[in-house]
Amino acid sequence: MNRSILIVICDFLLLSLLTFSTDLSKMAGENEGSAATAKMEVLPKTGDSNSKDLAAVMQQALTEEQKNREQLQAELARAREVARQQQQQFDQQARESQQKQSNLEQQYAAAQANIQSLNRKLQSSAAETSMTREQLAAKEAEIQKQTDLAAALQKQIAQLAKNNQIAQDEKQKLAGQLQMAEVEKRAAAEKAALMQQQVQAERVQNARLAEDVKTLATNSGALTQEIRENRALAPNTIFGEFVTNRVWTHFLASRSGFLGMNSSSRKETEAVLVTDGTRVFALCHVQDTPLTLWDPGTDWDALTGTLDHNTAQVPIHSLSFHIQDPRVVFMPVTKAEAAQLGCKVYPISSDPYKFQDAVVIGAQGDYYGQSSFQIDLNTPAYVKLDRNLLKGLFGKFNPSRGDLVFSRTGELMGIMANSTYCLVLHDFASEVSFTFGPDIRARHTGEDLSRLYGYVFNLPARLR
Repeated sequence: MNRSILIVICDFLLLSLLTFSTDLSKMAGENEGSAATAKMEVLPKTGDSNSKDLAAVMQQALTEEQKNREQLQAELARAREVARQQQQQFDQQARESQQKQSNLEQQYAAAQANIQSLNRKLQSSAAETSMTREQLAAKEAEIQKQTDLAAALQKQIAQLAKNNQIAQDEKQKLAGQLQMAEVEKRAAAEKAALMQQQVQAERVQNARLAEDVKTLATNSGALTQEIRENRALAPNTIFGEFVTNRVWTHFLASRSGFLGMNSSSRKETEAVLVTDGTRVFALCHVQDTPLTLWDPGTDWDALTGTLDHNTAQVPIHSLSFHIQDPRVVFMPVTKAEAAQLGCKVYPISSDPYKFQDAVVIGAQGDYYGQSSFQIDLNTPAYVKLDRNLLKGLFGKFNPSRGDLVFSRTGELMGIMANSTYCLVLHDFASEVSFTFGPDIRARHTGEDLSRLYGYVFNLPARLR
C-alpha cells in the first residue's frame, strides 16, 4: 500500500473519531439541558420516579458511550498497528525498490560500458577488416612482384648458364696461357733476382763512393777552412775591406762652464764593429771621444752620439771602458742595429800569434802598413810592434794611439794603446760605463774619469 494513502486514511479516522467525540459531548449537554427542562417541566407533574429513570437512562447512555469510546480507541490502536506494520512494509518495499533501482542502474551502466566496448570492437574489427583487405592487396602485389622477379631471375639464370659455359671455355684457354705465363714468370723471377743482386752490388759500391765523396768533401771543407785560416791576406786586401766596412762615430758632450757659460766638445772618428761571438760592439780609443782621463775629471751634463755607415744611422746608447786598459772604449750595438748599418762585423782573432806580423790601419784611415810584433812576457795582454820594420804604402810611418791592428787572416787583433804597444782583445769586460743621454749630471762622470786616469798612470812606463 502507498505510504501517502495510508497516512490519509489514518488522518481521516482520527478526524472522524474527534468529530464523533465532540458530537457525543454536545449530545450529552443537550440531553442534560433537555432533562433539566423536562425536569423543570415535569417536576411539578411527575415526581421522583421519573428522575431516577432518567438518571438510569443517562447512566446507561454514558456506559455505552464509554464502551464505544473504548472500542474506538481499540480500533484506533489496531489501526495504528496496522498503519505501523504497513509503514514498515512500505519502508521495506521502498528499500527493496531502491536496491532494485540501484541494481538496475548498475546493470544499465554495465550495459552502456558493454555497448561502448562492443562499438570499439566493432570499429576495431572494421579497421582490421579494412587493414586485412589492404594487406591482402599488398600481398597480392608482392606475390605478383616476386613472380615477375622470379621470371627475370630465371632469364638471368639462363643467361648466366650460357655465360658460364663461355667462361669455362675461356678458363680452359686461360689455363693454357697461365701455364705459359708461369714459365715466363719463373724466368723473369730468376732474371729479376740476378738483376737485384747486381743492383745490391751497385748500391754497395755507390754507398762506398758516397762515403768516400763525403769524406773527401769533409776533408776538403776542413782543408779549405785550414787554408783560409792559415793563408795570409795581403795588406791591401785587409785595408780595402776596412774602408768598405768602417763606421763613422760622432760624439757630442756638453757641460755648464764658468759663470753659467755652457761648453761642448765634438769628436768623430772611424771605428769598426767587432764581436766576441755573442755581442757586437763599436771599438775606438778614448782620445777619439770627448772624454779625457785626467785628474780632476770633467763632470759632463750630457753625452750623445751616433754610428753611421753609408746612409744608415743608429744612436749610441752607452760607452764602456775596457777593464784591462780603460783607454780602449767600446759601445754596444744590437744585432738589429748592426744589420741596419749593413757593414761587416769583425770577429776577434782566435789565434793572434799565428803569424809573426800584423796589419796596422790608422784610426782616420789615412795610412796602413805591415809590421812584425813581439810578445813581452812582462805584459802578456799586449804585443809590441817593431816600429823599425813598419812599412806603409808610401814608405815608413809611425803608428799612433787608436790605430787598429788586424791579423794577417783579416780578423781584429787589437787596438794601439800607445804608439808602441797593442792591447790584444780577448773579451769585452768592463767595470765603468757611461749611459748616454741629454741629462747625466747625476752620474758625476768626473769621479770615474779621475779614477781611471789613476789606473793608467800606475801602468808600467812603457805602456803609458
